This record gives sequence, structure tokens and C-alpha cells, in this order.
Amino acid sequence: MIRFLVRVLGFLLLAGGFVALVYDGARSIANNGLRVTPLSEVIATLFKDRAGALQGSVEGAAPWLWHVLGLPLTLAPASLIGLVLGAVLLWLGQPGREPIGFLTKP
Repeated sequence: MIRFLVRVLGFLLLAGGFVALVYDGARSIANNGLRVTPLSEVIATLFKDRAGALQGSVEGAAPWLWHVLGLPLTLAPASLIGLVLGAVLLWLGQPGREPIGFLTKP
């Protein structure tokens, strides 16, 4: 059951990353220059009120964690994060392989 949920979340993130890639591509063509949507902009759009509290809660737990991990991730392109995270979740949720040379049916 958990493997199913991981795969569904992986497919959703992969689809969201592709949509963000198409959106950035269309915006880049319209503006005659490269335009990418950072993850911080997506977070601010989805979670309007709680977006500012994210930095405060991470810095409250471990101040170095925001500078080392949080800030670079929020400045990364949302399409890249969605595609990579979706692919990793699909890889983790794949069914196990049957061993070669073992009889599986009685």
C-alpha cells in the first residue's frame, strides 16, 4: 500500500515538474529570454500565509540548515525539483524483482 502511494506521489510530482517546465518554456519564448520559476515562488503561491513561517521554523530547529539546504533548494527551478523528486519516488516505489534461478510457483 505504501509502495502504491509513493508511486502515485511520484507520478504527480513528475507531471507537475513537466507542467512547470512547459510553463517556463512558454514564458521564456514570450519574453525572448530564459525565465525559470524558483521553488520559493511556487511555495509562496500555494501556501500564501504559511510560506514565511517555513524559514523561521527551519532556522528555529537548526540555523545552519536553512543556509546549507533550505536556501539553495528554494532558489532552484521548480521544474527540476519536481522532475528529480518524482523520478526518485518512482524508482523507490517500483516492485521488487524476482530472483533469477529460484522457483516462484509451487
